[in-house]
Amino acid sequence: MVRAMTKPTWAVAAIVAAAAVAQLACVKGLGVNWGNQAAQNLHPRNIVQMLKDNNIDKVKLFDSDAWVVKHFAGTGIEVMLGIPNLHLASLADRYKHAKAWVKANLTRHIREGGVDIKYVAVGNEPFLTAYNGSNLQTTFPALWNIQKAINEAGLGDKIKATIPQNADVYGSGTKGPSAGDFRADIRATMKQIVQFLRDNNAPFVVNIYPFLSLSLNPDFPIEFAFFSGGAQPVQDGGITYNNMLEANLDTLVWSLRRAGCGNVPIIVGEIGWPTDGDKYATVDLATKFYDGFFHKISTSKGTPLYKDSIEYYLFGLTDENLKSIAPGDFERHWGVFRYDGQPKFPVDFTGKGSNKVPVGAKNVKYLEKKWCVYVKNRETTDQLTANMDYACTNGDCTALKYGNPCSKMDYSSKVSYAFNMFFQMMYQDVEACDFGGLAKIVTKNATVGNCFFPIALDTDWAWSIAADVRLTLLVGLLVSLLLFLES
Repeated sequence: MVRAMTKPTWAVAAIVAAAAVAQLACVKGLGVNWGNQAAQNLHPRNIVQMLKDNNIDKVKLFDSDAWVVKHFAGTGIEVMLGIPNLHLASLADRYKHAKAWVKANLTRHIREGGVDIKYVAVGNEPFLTAYNGSNLQTTFPALWNIQKAINEAGLGDKIKATIPQNADVYGSGTKGPSAGDFRADIRATMKQIVQFLRDNNAPFVVNIYPFLSLSLNPDFPIEFAFFSGGAQPVQDGGITYNNMLEANLDTLVWSLRRAGCGNVPIIVGEIGWPTDGDKYATVDLATKFYDGFFHKISTSKGTPLYKDSIEYYLFGLTDENLKSIAPGDFERHWGVFRYDGQPKFPVDFTGKGSNKVPVGAKNVKYLEKKWCVYVKNRETTDQLTANMDYACTNGDCTALKYGNPCSKMDYSSKVSYAFNMFFQMMYQDVEACDFGGLAKIVTKNATVGNCFFPIALDTDWAWSIAADVRLTLLVGLLVSLLLFLES
């Protein structure tokens, strides 16, 4: 999702890690975000297997695709469904649209042995400053209508609607958490929203990223983003803060108190650390963050002001190579697992410090073992540059920057990496490995040193698995058509 390019001083962001070691219990209250902005995505069966093998029992989705959601039925995995921002206006405009959404996306899954849906995320960071207030008039009415429709369906005691907010909706300037309040331009709307959450026993969901504060602010004290105790403490009245996460959450607590809603429960909906695409986005720093974070949350002590335990959802489960890189190249590298569900590094989700490699996706189906590589053909520098630019613009070259393994290759290898990424993202289409005669397809693994050259996932299952799948997709299309005709 799009990230704010600026963060308030206290807009912390931290990380949670996804997938625990098999046979070990995770930290209580740990969930994971699964996004699908990638050229190819793992089958939902793989995702369920990864979560169960790693003892992760909560997943947060960014939409409510019925075919995907049904794979969580009977798994014991708690699901938070998502409603994209583009649907907010329709849901706010007519209550019958909200009723149709609930019928199509909730009630069909709620049965004995069905999907354990606990929350519906109405929109996603709708009040980012980058959106210039475009969702200000529609978000709260959409939230109201969805919760009303849930209540009328007899599910109000079980399922709560909420809104994942970016931490930029509140701040305290340079005065410390006790000066926390909601942003002036949205304060009235935020007060309505949090009062609604309070009255409906729903949580406030906030996305927090220490990495962004560090990456976007050259003066930010690096150790304050971690939990190793090396940061200069920040004193706020009688409270000492040693890390961004606690300072940010207590800024939110003060903001809720000033809105008369200090008792609203808090969930951290996204929290993570990327492994590529920025000088601070490295496996070593991600490991450092995860280690400290898991140790902290294993104590279930909350923050100095918020004593209850907090649910955290890791962002994210897997890398997504089609995400917008407007905020930075790191956007495509938030996953604890690679695009194919294979782990990047050891972690210990129990917080005990015994790092082990988490259990990756099993029985993953790939396309053929072939790669597209650069071959010299008396080309000019301009021709080579133009073809590489094309591959990078339409593929993903974010791993070629910032000092990580792929950035250390020679130029010819970087060209091969760019060509291969485009080729794989185009499902190994032969025509996608031409580049004016500068490329060829090979069957020998093109990986160079520690720079992994991927192979595309085989996603033919999307249309070949079974008739009931095609029927589910058709029903979804018909519901969308009905909403369109009624609008």
